[in-house]
Amino acid sequence: MDHIKNGNPAEVEKITSDEQKRELFRILASLDGEASFERLFDDLCTYNEIEQMAQRLVAAELLIGGATYNQVMAKTGISSATLSRVSRCLQRGSGGYSEILRGALKDED
Repeated sequence: MDHIKNGNPAEVEKITSDEQKRELFRILASLDGEASFERLFDDLCTYNEIEQMAQRLVAAELLIGGATYNQVMAKTGISSATLSRVSRCLQRGSGGYSEILRGALKDED
């Protein structure tokens, strides 16, 4: 990540949101193991942000497994609005939840 022009810290170029996201994804892809992820997320996110991401993953896993909305909300405490978003992502999203969770479920077998 080199956004300093001509080696002069006073000449920092504007970094677009897309560039920032690509850099985040590149860094995440380079991490090695659960401990590295945990340390980065502890520094990068608040406790509540991590908790909410974890809650969404568990909710997606439960939905993939056939749980009803009411069961998922009772087990996780997730709001109906957030659960609806998770469900929409499972149905019409980019496939991220399904790809990660189906792989994780296979690893557990």
